[in-house]
Amino acid sequence: MATGVSCCRTNRRAMAERIAKEEIHWAFTASAPPECAKLEGAVDVDVLVIGAGLTGCRTALGLADAGASVAVVDSKDIGWGASGRSGGQCNPIWRKTPQELVERLGPRHGETLIKTTLTAADDLFSDIRRYDVDCDPVQAGWIQAAHARKAARNMSALGKAWAAAGADIVELDGDAVRAASGSPAYSFALRHAAGGHVQPLSLTRGYARAAAALGAQLFKETPMTSLERANGKWRARSDKGEVTAENVVLATNAYTNGVWPGLRKTFHPLVSIIVATDPLSDTQQKEILPGKVTISDSRLAIFYSRYDRDGRLIFGCAGSSDTVDTLGGYARLRRGLRTVFPQLADIPIARKWAGRIAVTPEMMPHLHEPAPGVLAGLGFSGRGIAMTSVMGRALSAKLLGTPADDLPFPIVPITPLPFHGLTRRLIPLAAPAMTMKDGFDTLMDGAWRQKGAQATPKRRETDDNPGETLR
Repeated sequence: MATGVSCCRTNRRAMAERIAKEEIHWAFTASAPPECAKLEGAVDVDVLVIGAGLTGCRTALGLADAGASVAVVDSKDIGWGASGRSGGQCNPIWRKTPQELVERLGPRHGETLIKTTLTAADDLFSDIRRYDVDCDPVQAGWIQAAHARKAARNMSALGKAWAAAGADIVELDGDAVRAASGSPAYSFALRHAAGGHVQPLSLTRGYARAAAALGAQLFKETPMTSLERANGKWRARSDKGEVTAENVVLATNAYTNGVWPGLRKTFHPLVSIIVATDPLSDTQQKEILPGKVTISDSRLAIFYSRYDRDGRLIFGCAGSSDTVDTLGGYARLRRGLRTVFPQLADIPIARKWAGRIAVTPEMMPHLHEPAPGVLAGLGFSGRGIAMTSVMGRALSAKLLGTPADDLPFPIVPITPLPFHGLTRRLIPLAAPAMTMKDGFDTLMDGAWRQKGAQATPKRRETDDNPGETLR
């Protein structure tokens, strides 16, 4: 009998460790791309948007909806970069408290950003309905879990601060965390009611399609080789065409090249690596992320997860390069999946892929105006699904006449980071180093987590009262 059980386990593990295909899962479940051709000849528009990701397409949509003529160009294709590779989770608050935002940005921008943040998730899902975007949207909540004791204290303070500002956030302790997430790995979490998830490539294509329906012109496989001022306008050239525009928006984010001097040196190009499992059974889906909530945790090499429309679990963490396996990335993903959901230790992996993340020192996006008529918005630092739409609306609003002081983000100068070249070369080592630090934190807090799982909740929990409401 023991031999048979061992054989069975070996077979399950062998199936789980079959070679996962390195291909972007979203490309196989996305809505059809809008019509898009390579730029040839001359185009004259009000606004040129360089970068056809979420930021660029949402900016173009806002402008076209207001009657402006817009051209969107991308060196690859719509949603080819981070927008079509992300986990697709809508995590709608910042890592700073409202008070810290005011202290960092000043009262006017700080208060505007707080108000914008509180409605960011609802505004995103409202946009999806308004523009009829087919992107498998689910707004069922986000579980933000603490991996260690210090993280739990900080997270509790963060949740209380945002709840006081008006966010719908609930604290969860002990068994309530496992009931809400299906994971035994955490003893404290926040549940954000506004959170959710989308099919990110479909969302990007949907924005582009809606912008095109309003008159925007879309061009793919069109890297711009120069951008210069001529006769009071901006002229951008590609190998077979050119665009003349009154204004230019640079929306290239983590895939920024040399289109504007110094721009790519304002952020660190980190990497997120992700797997898609085989579909989970109905029973498994009732236990793991019940109700299709999302989850992410407080690790430096963050673990995060959600379902796709077919019941596959999407699970990600920090990586080292555009190839998942670099410096043990795939093994790190598998260990992470087993840590967070040990029930799925032997589940087969269907696909794996990587995408870049533009991370700024402040962990907040930057809005730049490096020259008259030129705007740039980038650096979403892992909050891209909700906040690219916020930035897209801000960019279009600025070009349509909204005063800079009324925007949610202040306009800041392009300031290259010190030692950026050296840091960029060392980035592949960041994920393994962060993973070691996270492992040390959880090792030191092992006894605390065990105690927390048995802790008495702050108030009696029932089916109707799953946690402590913070407001």
